[in-house]
Amino acid sequence: MSLYQKLIMNLPEVAGPTQKRLSFKEKLKWTGISLILFFVLGLVPLFGLGQNALQQFEFLSIILGASFGSIISLGIGPIVTGSIVLQLLNGSGIVKFDLTSPQGKRMFQGTQKILAIFFIIFEAGIYVFMGGLAPAAELAGTAAYFNIELLLVFQLFLGGILILFMDEIVSKWGFGSGVSLFIAAGVSQSIFIRAFSFLPSPTNPEIATGAIPALFQSLAAGDPQTAGLMLAAVLSTVVVFVLAVYAQAMKVEIPLSFGRVRGQGMRWPLSFIYTSNIPVILVAALMANVQLFARLLQNWGHPILGQFSGNTPISGLIYWLYSPNLVQKIIQGNIGIVDIGQATVYMVFMIAGCILFSIFWVQTSGMDSKSQAKNMMSSGLQIPGFRKDQRILERILDRYIGPLTIMGAVAVGMLAAAADLSGALGNGTGILLAVMIIYKLYEEIAKQHMMDMHPMMRKFME
Repeated sequence: MSLYQKLIMNLPEVAGPTQKRLSFKEKLKWTGISLILFFVLGLVPLFGLGQNALQQFEFLSIILGASFGSIISLGIGPIVTGSIVLQLLNGSGIVKFDLTSPQGKRMFQGTQKILAIFFIIFEAGIYVFMGGLAPAAELAGTAAYFNIELLLVFQLFLGGILILFMDEIVSKWGFGSGVSLFIAAGVSQSIFIRAFSFLPSPTNPEIATGAIPALFQSLAAGDPQTAGLMLAAVLSTVVVFVLAVYAQAMKVEIPLSFGRVRGQGMRWPLSFIYTSNIPVILVAALMANVQLFARLLQNWGHPILGQFSGNTPISGLIYWLYSPNLVQKIIQGNIGIVDIGQATVYMVFMIAGCILFSIFWVQTSGMDSKSQAKNMMSSGLQIPGFRKDQRILERILDRYIGPLTIMGAVAVGMLAAAADLSGALGNGTGILLAVMIIYKLYEEIAKQHMMDMHPMMRKFME
């Protein structure tokens, strides 16, 4: 056994359950504990923090499942970044893992954890030493300043490790994954505040921050433009919800029969959005990281990726990866050719990124035709009218899985981009992610509840 294999085998991890099937109450308990702990950690401020240059990036903090200025300022960023890097390396063939064997899967997961720990340390150092999360400015140039910087890096590292283990707890003991759960929690909180908050807006104290109170206030004050903007934001949010649920519910069902039992069969469902929300999470996290690093580079005096004016990119790569609010510009009557070009580039990048990560995810997560055919064969299933052969089953599945991977990625990428461009509450991509995550959680919870309710169903599933 090589030194690297020994390192992976000895990585700290959350022990999985010893029983074959966890009860509904047990999974719900650990999911709830992790969610509460996530919100509590978001309220723990970094000791010694003076300047928080990242607090204005509310959207980025939601997508990254972070709370800038708290101990979990890194959020899920390092975990997702590590996953992106490993998928690109594995998909391009630079690094190859045998994901069909338990040993290969263990090596893949261990490498992913090592990359996540590396990015926790790397991003913690970047955030602190490049001025994103810095000590008090009056201490600059003193020994205390450097010591506080090291203390901030340690606190960020500690928070990143806690998020990493909380993700493992949810994945092994709860419903879904921690990464998805933390994104959905942050987005849901943001939507609720942006929709119903009665606190006055910092830019216009006469209007509430929440869109619904602001809508009625602007109508009462005779301000049709503000009322139109608020109504458009609410309607865009509702439309994104409806389209996301509809797309998530679309399925292609393949009829299968039990080879040894005549007349008995089932339908094997393949979702239209085959890789679910994973590609959008990866693309959104990638774009969020690019914007964060662009801001840090600008603060450092090297605006290589572009420049910001307030919270809005005005030049460089980040300008073209930023979604303009087209609906707002149309209502205000100041939309131009540049805005349409920027929106087009943003949508193309989102769709292309979703396709790329969707293909890589199918290859690395056991969702390809070969793995699915193997699962069907091991369950004693076959397609009626065809010989019981894994190669035949694999060729038939290729007709569905390949197109679904591409078409689902295009649909989800286009829907995410359109939601962003429409100016939906809490950011369109965030809403789309939250809806898809909650829908998947609902399906998993319903399945678990059904197994707990019906002993015969539980016996069949085992």
